[in-house]
Amino acid sequence: MSAAPEERLITTIARLIRDPAAPPAHHVAVGAASAIPAAACYLLQMSGHKLRLSLIARQHGNPFTDGGRELFDLAGQGRIDLFFLGGGQIDGQANINMIGIGEWPGRGVRFPGSFGSAFMYFATPRTILFREEHSRRVLVPRVDYISAPGLSPPGVFRRGHAQALVTGKCVFSFSPAAGRFALASLHAGETIASVRDATGFDYDCPAAVPATPEPTADELALLRGPVCATMLETYPEFCRRVWNRTATERAA
Repeated sequence: MSAAPEERLITTIARLIRDPAAPPAHHVAVGAASAIPAAACYLLQMSGHKLRLSLIARQHGNPFTDGGRELFDLAGQGRIDLFFLGGGQIDGQANINMIGIGEWPGRGVRFPGSFGSAFMYFATPRTILFREEHSRRVLVPRVDYISAPGLSPPGVFRRGHAQALVTGKCVFSFSPAAGRFALASLHAGETIASVRDATGFDYDCPAAVPATPEPTADELALLRGPVCATMLETYPEFCRRVWNRTATERAA
């Protein structure tokens, strides 16, 4: 049973959420444009793992009645263990840029905007950075503008840092002590050289890098069945593109 690239990323993120070396993640929050992280959380739930998922984009069954304000309140109280962030640019110190590039305020190219990313980066013990595109225009030596910093000076309160960066080519782990990423695994078809060539920032690389584990048959069955059925309402375009399912089928 061959896996789609998105399915590989979903199972990769699911394994990172359950990483025994990281602080436990009992409550995970997912933003509005994060179909792949949301699928990873649903996969864990449907595999029997206890995980509370707060999905702010969902229209029904959403615990939030006041949108992002309640998400930020929960995070500020220390009641969210893990969040996901991306960026138009990400650099080697895990800084993210969601503002844009060019003369301030990003007049060359405008990104979606920060919308609380800095607060969530500081307030949650774990953050998984995620960006499907792996290129030198995204993974840069230094972001043009810092929407949310990957590191903070001594004495600045923050609960956590980036755990990892997942891209369409690989997984990087992040060390706050070193302030650097390290290549942790290679997705199918990638090599140490192909990742190095596509990455604009410097990072640590062991002599031997393992392959990212492929999805199991059971995981694929869950993704293509109950996970997709659950996601159709919130992420219809993603379900249509990846699994060729539509909301009409769900209603039937």
